[in-house]
Amino acid sequence: MNRTGMIATGGAQRESWSEYFDRHARTFFIAPAVTLILIFAILPTFYSIVFALSRVRFTPQGLSFRFVGLQNFYKQFLGNEQVHFLGRIGSMSVAGWIFSLVVIAAILWWFYKSIGKTSWIGMVGRFISASAAIGIALLLSATVLSGNQWGTLLTTLYYVVLGCGLQFIIGTGLAFLCSQPISGKNFFRVIFFIPLMITPMGAGYAFKMLFDVTRGPFRPFLEWIGLRDWVWSTDAWTARTFIVIADSWQWIPFIFICMLAALENVPKDHVEAAQVDGASSIEIFREIIWPQIVPVAATVILIRMIEAFKIVDLPAIMTAGGPGIATESMSLHSYFIWRANDNGSSAAIAYLLLILTVIVCSSFFNYVVLKQMKRAKA
Repeated sequence: MNRTGMIATGGAQRESWSEYFDRHARTFFIAPAVTLILIFAILPTFYSIVFALSRVRFTPQGLSFRFVGLQNFYKQFLGNEQVHFLGRIGSMSVAGWIFSLVVIAAILWWFYKSIGKTSWIGMVGRFISASAAIGIALLLSATVLSGNQWGTLLTTLYYVVLGCGLQFIIGTGLAFLCSQPISGKNFFRVIFFIPLMITPMGAGYAFKMLFDVTRGPFRPFLEWIGLRDWVWSTDAWTARTFIVIADSWQWIPFIFICMLAALENVPKDHVEAAQVDGASSIEIFREIIWPQIVPVAATVILIRMIEAFKIVDLPAIMTAGGPGIATESMSLHSYFIWRANDNGSSAAIAYLLLILTVIVCSSFFNYVVLKQMKRAKA
């Protein structure tokens, strides 16, 4: 009986380990990935807080840290780096005042209508989003609409808003065309996908040579229209626009391939039934196709926005941030300061970029994407 009891006990023990492994199988499988993320991503992120809150100096013994609190952040808003980060803030023009008042009134009305319709956590999120929107509107009014110099914050938002909007419209349009029964669409699918396989550095140098007014392919055309001595890199608006064009050329294929996959998964019988009922192409897209591709579209835009906030290669290669700081993004600003051995300020700018990215992307997802998805389900 003792031997039988030992066998039973051993079998029960082996069974318990098996059951334990089955219950925690998901944990065991994702543990290696989580460990790598902690080691190579999250831990360095938290360690960089030490840099952002310190004055870092290089010594023969290594790095020397002196705690300065929020001083690295303070000088970006009110210190000697304000012009670089926010721009040259002067007296606000009439157009700036009108724009600010309209935006502030609209945001306050939106916030007022949200009271009582969501939890306190949701109200905190709305307060953060509203405060950030009002701050950006005031900054836009005091700089761009008042004829003053931009800072790297607004330049980054320019790349994100204009670039992502342009890329999504063109990418979705091309995907919709290639989803139609047209001849040669497989050829165009391959052609449209090629730019995504080129490195950002290669794309930057390619467009820098392409836009060269002295030796580029457009030189004869520019001379013909009288722009013999025109240099695009010396004009702030033209330089920003050309960077957006180069960035769009490289990232439109990403949106194209994702939206094409979403469009091809739309049930054909729904579209055919709408065509039999006499619905127009616009009505079919708005009422049938769009509601079914909203989740994919939202995911694609969010991914692209996050990548656009980190743009650094194209401005560095095409203009080196010039003329002046007109095309300098926050990432490039952080890189230049890091190269000047000011690691504390560089880390502070990186964290400001992280905060801006989280606020903008979270606000876009909660107040635009979720709203569209609810409409699609309805």
